Amino acid sequence: MPQPKALVWFRNDLRVSDNPALSAAVASGLPLLCLYILDEGGPDRRAPGDASCWRLDRALAALEGELAQRGATLFFLRGSAETLLPRVAEAAGASQIFWSRRYGGAEIALDTRLKQALRDQGRAVHSFNAALLAEPWEVTSRAGGGFKLFTPFWRALRERIAFTPRAPAPERLSGASWPEAAPPPLGRAALSLAPIRPNWAAGFPGPEAGESGAQTRLRNFLDSTLDGYGTNRDRLDLEATSRLSAHLHFGEISPRQIVAAMAEPTQGADKFLSELGWREFSHHLLYARPDLAWRNVDARFDAFPYARDDEALDAWKGGRTGYPVVDAAMRELWTTGHMHNRARMVVASFLTKHLLIDWREGEQWFWDTLADADEANNAASWQWVAGCGADAAPYFRIFNPVLQGEKFDPDGAYVRRFCPELSVLPAGFIHKPWAAPEAVRAAAGVRLGETYPHPIVDHDFARRRALDAFRALAA
Repeated sequence: MPQPKALVWFRNDLRVSDNPALSAAVASGLPLLCLYILDEGGPDRRAPGDASCWRLDRALAALEGELAQRGATLFFLRGSAETLLPRVAEAAGASQIFWSRRYGGAEIALDTRLKQALRDQGRAVHSFNAALLAEPWEVTSRAGGGFKLFTPFWRALRERIAFTPRAPAPERLSGASWPEAAPPPLGRAALSLAPIRPNWAAGFPGPEAGESGAQTRLRNFLDSTLDGYGTNRDRLDLEATSRLSAHLHFGEISPRQIVAAMAEPTQGADKFLSELGWREFSHHLLYARPDLAWRNVDARFDAFPYARDDEALDAWKGGRTGYPVVDAAMRELWTTGHMHNRARMVVASFLTKHLLIDWREGEQWFWDTLADADEANNAASWQWVAGCGADAAPYFRIFNPVLQGEKFDPDGAYVRRFCPELSVLPAGFIHKPWAAPEAVRAAAGVRLGETYPHPIVDHDFARRRALDAFRALAA
């Protein structure tokens, strides 16, 4: 009989500090078998997009190093977690299994089946909250149900937030060797998460993934950005946001660690905490509605007259709409795997309201191309902008892409960075090149229809068309 072990199954909790599953495994006193499974099982579970896979590879590399420094090995498998985890547990003689909870419907169903299968083997299974400030079932209305509006949800959650220090990383871990009877482990490279030929991620951001990168990012944000966050967070041309979304998604940092680091409330801190609240609200919605990524929260939108326009959809994806702030944002996404949050709202509004294209097309594109693609945040945000989601009032809000550019990129620095063909245009025309006199465009080397496209839809026409569709929906 093999010596009893504690099996730690890492998922979206890729850190060693403030990781309750890892801490409980250490407290068991058993040698630790640390495992990551790239789960390929079941058509009901959505595979991560390519950009997210690239970012996952970097997160796993960082975790692998953190564990190795403390005396443990992170082992990798690829296949069906439902099949592989019980096999590894049996081969290793793992008497206790530890993991962190997830909140998608298919993920919950998988974990429920696995708990039963492992307990049927006589093993103890322990699951923990490592991703949220509060479990979705813990934040309820006075009537005991869930929330459909953010403000009362945030009021209820805000009362629960504790600015208390979080558990540090363990200094040493007692790592276990891989059991011979288990399926042979893979090297991380064999998971094939990162692109090789062609390496389309060559221009993606530098090496800041992992727990160390998350903590550095948080310190820099608190020291240099937080005070102006409430004022500047929507500015596209400034580094005025936390850029912690990918770190949070992969669990390289916990929201509790972020809150604990903000023990001195300020105006910027309060606003940033409310943004963490939106993340929690999105997970609250996903837990209540496992179909959030493909079904309208507001059922009236099942009858919305979405258009099927592949040419316009391709222009939107490629940053060729003729609206500079939209195009800059879509090119930022393609070349960096990231998009500023204000820009996400602008491009989502443009797709669903200027082009009347189904929000699910945009949600899927973001899922494929965002390094921080998160099922809860992505789906809830797309539904909110499209008008069919929770708290999406007024649902008929239509962003004017020219005004959004002029307000949040006033000198055009964001557009100049990602649309260099427009970089010589004066600031007064950078967000509406079609309005520039011919001589000004010529001096800037801008030839509409050649070096930069004409707008694919007129704003005034698109706005009237969208409002007509909304009026018909409300009738």
